[in-house]
Amino acid sequence: MTGSATQGIKTVLHPVSDLAAAKPVYAALLGVPPQTDESYYVGFEAEGQHIGLVPNGGPQGMASPVAYWHVPDIEAKLAEMTAAGAKVEEPAHDVGGGRLVATVTDPDGNVLGLLQDR
Repeated sequence: MTGSATQGIKTVLHPVSDLAAAKPVYAALLGVPPQTDESYYVGFEAEGQHIGLVPNGGPQGMASPVAYWHVPDIEAKLAEMTAAGAKVEEPAHDVGGGRLVATVTDPDGNVLGLLQDR
């Protein structure tokens, strides 16, 4: 172990088949309107959590919600996790504003997201 700790799960993305139908449900759950409201993504900020809605799983083809662990160094964490047996599904890439994301799977195929803000 390299000791590169996480900052916890702060982001969870949910694939939705109908963005317009899902948006009011999540707004009611969280008690806040969306902070980002685009045709390709709707994002809510509530109590230190970011909850995102991704139409049809987005280009990554998400089939279920993915929790994103916030890390200070995404490349170091990817190296640490792959050395421990994780498989990279989506390499680290910038999704805008200097935010890097990646996904890996554990030995059972569970998807784990990693997120680094620069």
